[in-house]
Order: sequence, then structure tokens, then C-alpha cells
Amino acid sequence: MGLSPKRSAVVVAALMLLLAGCSDDRADAKSPAPSTKPTPSAKPSTEPVPAAPKEGELPRGGRQVFPKYQLVGYVGLPGSPALGPLDKDLETKANRLETLSKAYAGGRTPQPVMELITVVANGHAGKDGKYRSRLPDAKIQNYLTVARKHRMLLLLDIQPGRADILSEVKVLEHWLKEPDVGLAFDPEWAVGPGQVPGKVFGHTTGAELDSIAGYLAGLVTQYDLPEKVFVFHQLSTRILSSEKALKQHPGVQIIKSVDGIGNRTDKESTWRKLTPTMAPGVHAGFKLFYKEDTRHGTLMTPSQVMALKPRPEFVVYE
Repeated sequence: MGLSPKRSAVVVAALMLLLAGCSDDRADAKSPAPSTKPTPSAKPSTEPVPAAPKEGELPRGGRQVFPKYQLVGYVGLPGSPALGPLDKDLETKANRLETLSKAYAGGRTPQPVMELITVVANGHAGKDGKYRSRLPDAKIQNYLTVARKHRMLLLLDIQPGRADILSEVKVLEHWLKEPDVGLAFDPEWAVGPGQVPGKVFGHTTGAELDSIAGYLAGLVTQYDLPEKVFVFHQLSTRILSSEKALKQHPGVQIIKSVDGIGNRTDKESTWRKLTPTMAPGVHAGFKLFYKEDTRHGTLMTPSQVMALKPRPEFVVYE
């Protein structure tokens, strides 16, 4: 199975719209240390910026994610509706997500999640040859402001292109030190030397995922943070090798999001292939695509999704 040309074209086209506002600075270039305080929004507002959650707690209370919470999210990229609902009108989308999350509660407390594509794979090299661009801090702050207003988690999603994934994570450290900000990694878009995102499947390993989880665990300990959510997406078996090298880390809840595309039968088939290989302690997640799934049939309902075994503890819509 090859990488979907439509998905590749959509990501590349979306990025072209964002280049004016994104940075493609070298990940290893010398630059001033990032501020520990988020950059103010590019658009001045008379409304006060919502405060972070109560010290040491998650947006809706406590320090532990599971089993208290059921995570339900929207994915998005500013100005790119093809990549998920969080392209604009964030207040409206936050209200819709709040309603949707209640349909998945299943005896748990709904915890809505905004997953912002923060590092975007690119079809051309850029100045540093890394085939990725980064959203500026001002745009990230816009999303965090809305997430805090609605007591939601914010996940920063990375599509690294040719860049080193851990280096890209560390660039976001000043955000990840916040108690309500987690991380997502899309290795479908993590390619090697000589490869171009969208032309081939990207790849990662259990050891690479483990290094990211270990880094996040260090931040949790150093800054006395509540549990940090770390999601990695997987579309196909070829995207991840040596999965069992991924270990549990104190303070980090790792979620494998199964991203199969198609009708219900196809998505459940992908689920049965990818969930049995999960390393011990990893939680199951499930992605639904509003456009791509419905080209093949009816979008799966919350009750159909929650009937999957194991139970998806994070359900995300793109």
C-alpha cells in the first residue's frame, strides 16, 4: 500500500499557504534561547489571556490522565480546512468538541483535546533542507488561549520531514513545560536522507519513541508537572519497527493512535493489525477522518468506536 496521494498533496498545498508565517530555521542553528513565557498573540485582544490550570494539575483537575479521563480531540492547522476542523473559528469548534466529547464519556470524565499541527511536513527542502516548517509562537499562543478558556488539553503535533524528531521536540520545550500542553508525533511524515515527505512512507522505531517519552518524563520531574500526554500516530505496519523498545516512563501517558482510512470494515481491520503490537503500558487511540473516511462510507459513530477492543482512550477527528 502506498502513501495516499491525496493526503500528500493536501499537506504540501496547505504548507504553501503557511510559508509566509512559518519558520524553517535549522534545528541545530544557534539562536537565542526561547522565552519560558509564550509569545503574545499576533492579533491584539482586549480579552485577558486565560491563566494556566491550577499549579500541578490538568485542565479539569488532578494530576493523572487515566483512568479518570476519556480524551476526545480535533486536529487542525491554521487556514487549512482539509487537515482538520481546527483551521479557524476556534471558539465555535471548541464548543462543538465539548459536545462531541460527552458522547464518548462512557463513565469517564470527558477531556477535550486540541491537536495543533505545529511542525508541518513540506514537499520542498526549505532553506535548511529539512522539508518542514514551524508555526510561529504567536499562532500556538492563539490555540493555547482558546484551549485554556475551555479547559482543554493542547497537543503540539510534529511532522518532522527530514529533521531529527527529538530536536524538533526540544524546540517546543518552552511550551511543553506548561501543565496543559502535550505532544503528538506523526512518523508517516518523518523521512530519511534523500527522501521527500509525501513520496514515501516515513518511519520511526520503538527506541526513537522511547527517547521522546524519556525526554518528556524529565520535564515532568524537573517542573513538577501533571502527567504529560504523548501521542504517536500510525497508519500502517511499515511506519513503526521494534515497537517493544518503547518503555513506560513515570509521568508520561503514551497513546498509539491508529489512523487507518476507509470504511468501517477497513478501519477495524487496521485496528486489529496495529493494536496487538502495542508495548506494555501504551494506551490505544483511534482517528476518524471527516472527509477521507466518508468517501468510502458512513463515518463511524461514537458507539461503534467505543465498541472496539481494546477501548480507545483517545478518539481524534481530522
